[in-house]
Amino acid sequence: MIAFLGVLLVIWLVCVVLGFVIKGLFWLVIVGAVLFVATAVVGFVKRKAVNR
Repeated sequence: MIAFLGVLLVIWLVCVVLGFVIKGLFWLVIVGAVLFVATAVVGFVKRKAVNR
């Protein structure tokens, strides 16, 4: 599960970078950033739950 979340984080990060590189895709920066943060929070919560 943690590996899957790591892959998702990389995908969202690529979306953010592509949004910055391609000027017309600013919306991709916003969507990628929101999904990156959401995935990071889910991963953090899951990691804390596994350690208990």
